[in-house]
Amino acid sequence: MRNFFRFAERNTSYKQETLAGVTTFLSVAYILVVNPLILSQAGMDSGAVFTATALTAIIGTLLIGLLANFPIGIAPSMGLNSFFTFSVCIGMGIQWEVALTGVFIAGVIFMLLSVMKIREKIITIIPLNLKYAIAAGIGFFITFIGMKNGGLIIANPDTFVSIGDLTSPRTLLAIFGLVLTIVMLVRGIRGGIFYGMIITTIIGMIVGLIDAPSKIIGSIPSLEPTFGVVFSHLDQVFTPELLAVIFTFLLVAFFDTAGALIAMASQAGMMKGNTVPNVGRALLADSTASAVGAILGTSTPATSVESSAGIAVGGRTGFTSVVIAACFMIALFFSPVLSVITLEVTAPALIIVGALMAMEIRKIDWSRLEIVIPSFLTIIMMPLTSSVAMGLAFGFILYPLCFVAQKRSKEIHPIMYVLGLLFILYFAFIV
Repeated sequence: MRNFFRFAERNTSYKQETLAGVTTFLSVAYILVVNPLILSQAGMDSGAVFTATALTAIIGTLLIGLLANFPIGIAPSMGLNSFFTFSVCIGMGIQWEVALTGVFIAGVIFMLLSVMKIREKIITIIPLNLKYAIAAGIGFFITFIGMKNGGLIIANPDTFVSIGDLTSPRTLLAIFGLVLTIVMLVRGIRGGIFYGMIITTIIGMIVGLIDAPSKIIGSIPSLEPTFGVVFSHLDQVFTPELLAVIFTFLLVAFFDTAGALIAMASQAGMMKGNTVPNVGRALLADSTASAVGAILGTSTPATSVESSAGIAVGGRTGFTSVVIAACFMIALFFSPVLSVITLEVTAPALIIVGALMAMEIRKIDWSRLEIVIPSFLTIIMMPLTSSVAMGLAFGFILYPLCFVAQKRSKEIHPIMYVLGLLFILYFAFIV
C-alpha cells in the first residue's frame, strides 16, 4: 500500500493521510445536505439525490485516488447544481429529467475529451503565471465562501458586501474556531485545521448553538426516483436550447475542474515545472464521475476545492482520497450525525486554507504588465463572480490579447487563442 501510493516519495504516512482525508470530508460533507435541498427545488426526490450525491462522491473520489494518486475529493458542484435548478429547470422551464440527460451527455463528451487527452493538453499549455493566478484566485474564493458561511461578511444593497453581525452567537462561534485554528497552526500543530473543527463542534454543542443528533444511524433512501432516467430522454435534448445548456455544462465544468486541479496540485507541491503529473488520469476520473452521477441522479460533480483543507493538513497521495470515499460511505448510514457539521464549523477551515492557497500569488511575475493585468483579473473575478470558470475566462481572453498588443503573439500557444475566442462567444451568446 505504501509503495502503491508512494508514501516515501511524497514524505507522508498513514496517520497524515487519514487525518487529511477526514478533514476534507468534514469540509465538504455539507454537500450531502445542500445538494438535495437545491435539486429538490427542480422537482427531484431529495432522498434519492442524497444517495446519488454520496455514491457519486464515493466513485469519483476513489477513481481519482486510485488512478491518479491525487489527494482530492470529487463531489457535486455547488455552482453547477444551482445553474441546473434555477437557470435550466426553473428559468428555462426544462424538466429535470431532460436537464439531467444534458448533464449525462456533457459527461460522456468529457470522457471522450479526456481519453483523447485534449483536456490534458489544454491544461499543459496554460502559461505558468496564469496557473499561479488560478491557484491564488481559488484561495481568495474559498476565503470569501468561508467568511460568508461564518457570518463575518453579509450582503449589503448599497456596497454589495459588508461586515456581518460580530455579536451574533453563530458568528462568534465561527470567530472562536478561526482564532483557535490560527493559534494552533502558528504554533506548529500540523493537524490544527482538523482539531479546530472538532473543538468548535464540541463547543457549539455545549453552548446550544449546534443540536446534538437525535439518533446515530439512519436508513439509506432509495435511488429509484432518479436512477437511469437519463436513458429515457435522450431524444429530447437535441434542441438549440438544450444544446446551449450542454455547452454551458461543458465549458463551466471543464474549467472549474481544470482550475481546481491546478490549484490543488500546486498546493500539494506536485507540479513539475509547468505540468501536473497524472493530470490525464485525474480528468478521466472526474469525467467518469460526471456521467455516473447523472445516471444515479445528481447534477455535475467536480474536483472539490474543499480538498485544499486536507492538503493543508498534509494530504499528499491518493490514500487521502480513499479515506474521503470511506467517510462518504459511512455517511450513507450515519446521515443524522451530519447535522453537527454546520457552516460555522467549516468556515474557519475555508478561511485559513484560502490564505494558504493565496501564497501562490508570490510566484507571479509582477514586474511585467502583460502578465500582471490578466493574472490580477483572473484572481479577483473568482470571488467577485463566485465562479472559478468566470475568473479563468477573463485570464484566457486578456492574456493572449496583451501579448498580441505587444506584437509577441508567437509566444502564446495557438490553443490559448482558441480558448479566448470560445469564452468571448460564451459571453456573447450565453451569459
